[in-house]
Amino acid sequence: MHWNHVKNKQKSTLKSAQDFIVGLDRPIKTSIAVSADLVGFGLSAVAACWIVLGSAFDPRAAVPVIAVTTAVTLLTATLRGLYRAVIRYMGIELVVAAAVTVTIGALAAAMAALVFPSLAIPVRWALAYAGFAFIYLGGSRYITRVALASRPSTIDSVIIYGAGEAGAQLAINLQSEGEFLPVAMLDDDPELHGKRIKGLPVHAPRELEYLVRETGARRVLLAIPNASRRRRRQVLERLTEFPLLVQTMPDVRDLVSGRARVDDIRDVDVKDLLGRDPVPPNVQLLESCITGKNVLVTGAGGSIGAELCRQIFRLRPAKLVLLELSETALYRIERRLRVQAAKMDEPCEVVPLLGSAHHRRRMFEIMRTFEIQSVYHAAAYKHVPIVEQNLFEGIHNNIFGTWFTMQAAIEADVESFVLISTDKAVNPSSVMGATKRFAELILQAHNDLDHATRLCMVRFGNVLESSGSVVPLFKEQIRSGGPVTVTHRDIVRYFMTIPEAAQLVIQAGAMAHGGDVFVLDMGKPVKIDDLARRMVNLMGCTVRDEDNPEGDIEIRYIGLRPAEKLYEELLIGSNVSGTEHPRILRADEEYLSLDVLSRYLQELEAASEALDYGRARDVLMHAVLEYTPENGVDDLVWLNQPGTERGVSSERVVDFPRKPN
Repeated sequence: MHWNHVKNKQKSTLKSAQDFIVGLDRPIKTSIAVSADLVGFGLSAVAACWIVLGSAFDPRAAVPVIAVTTAVTLLTATLRGLYRAVIRYMGIELVVAAAVTVTIGALAAAMAALVFPSLAIPVRWALAYAGFAFIYLGGSRYITRVALASRPSTIDSVIIYGAGEAGAQLAINLQSEGEFLPVAMLDDDPELHGKRIKGLPVHAPRELEYLVRETGARRVLLAIPNASRRRRRQVLERLTEFPLLVQTMPDVRDLVSGRARVDDIRDVDVKDLLGRDPVPPNVQLLESCITGKNVLVTGAGGSIGAELCRQIFRLRPAKLVLLELSETALYRIERRLRVQAAKMDEPCEVVPLLGSAHHRRRMFEIMRTFEIQSVYHAAAYKHVPIVEQNLFEGIHNNIFGTWFTMQAAIEADVESFVLISTDKAVNPSSVMGATKRFAELILQAHNDLDHATRLCMVRFGNVLESSGSVVPLFKEQIRSGGPVTVTHRDIVRYFMTIPEAAQLVIQAGAMAHGGDVFVLDMGKPVKIDDLARRMVNLMGCTVRDEDNPEGDIEIRYIGLRPAEKLYEELLIGSNVSGTEHPRILRADEEYLSLDVLSRYLQELEAASEALDYGRARDVLMHAVLEYTPENGVDDLVWLNQPGTERGVSSERVVDFPRKPN
């Protein structure tokens, strides 16, 4: 009993000492190592002299030679990085660094013996010094490593994917910082397999399961900053087979520009999982409606609007006018543009304006005052359930806002007007989709008038990381322990990154002749259930289901929301043609004559003034022939009025023929 107590006390004392040493600040550790080496190299020189000279050795007379030798060896050790590396992580590179250090020190010793011949120290003493110094240098590091290796580590073990220059630099930084313990590397290059880089063995990716089991690593750090998005997606799809937290180092462009460091580890961007390699933009198309012109962006603080502003700003317009209803959002985008302007030689003037797109008179005054030449109309309500529950606000913002802004543009002789539309406008099942399709019809009908403004619309699907995207929601749900809510097992959506969407919108606007419906190539649709499962695994968790009841995160299917569709479409009909850009298509679709459309607008205004919910919804169903909702009026105010029953709609009150062009 007494002996066990003594052993436990010894272990506790040893652990305390280990924790104390490891917990010291880096400068203190470096000072201790340099001081120890100063003594160690000096003693190695003295021992070499004793071996070679025997009783003839005079320590006082040999001080100059010993001092020079010790100083040169210490300087070499510093240059070789022996004081930057973490001893307990060093491998074969320690032997190499030690050999180079003592070799240069021995050469200095030999030269010192030649410079001071009066001391009668033979040149051969340098060989003895090299031996003693190597034994000291390697032995002291090895003993320290063994002593600290027995310490139970609380540092996360990580595997680095990518054994190139970036991976090597990341390994060095991680070893120096001590926050993570790199235990192995993965790389696709067969020539690197079996080798060691910065002391870490390099394995083939197929050995990942073995490495996880042997090392206990639960985190993978991607060190492939210059890989294409397609390549990164392939790597991530392979990693999603394992419940590992996958993180990445910054993009190579951020590293080169100095905006980020190698060891700035961050979560994997979902655009690496879903995105695709961008097509190089047509510079002429980008600049056509922007460079040197006065540009207005409505909804400038939203996800798409803000990215449009950032890209337009870089294209050097003469003036950029930001219109935004939210004061907070306007402040945020203006501040970001100010920061961007500080890095430019001659930034354009930025005009931040609070206001709503359905203030007809104000829209005209803005365009006339600032002599606007190009308008990007991104102001809209886009959340399907919220617009469904707030019918008239959706109508005011999406329909009247577009109508009034377009009228102001025509009256002010604006050159180009681009409406940001959505795939939900195609065969809509929701109020949001119907109002966006109605907005498209307004532009198409008014294109038949004689005016100088080129009207067009650009239709695309979901954008990653936008305010309404499932991606931020899933991340939040996973971090809080779940469940992750998916509306339906089979629901699919198209996804595109915000920067790519904005870039394509600008280029599409430059190709407009008038009345054009541009459709962006969204790639392949994504099954939301698969996306949720991949995100769970990439964040280091497992899915809890029938096959794995002990998993971390449950995926719960909550059913489709009112007016939500399983599948989204991008085209009405099949009459579509290509354009100058491979990811921008031009659709030829039916639309209403201006006479018919005007009557629908009058009916909609009358219903809006009377707050007649059934009548307003009925107008939408007549004007947008494809709008066939399965639910009734779900406006929250209407539903809570006395005598109202959910799912009940009014009788059709608008009855005149539709006259398509």
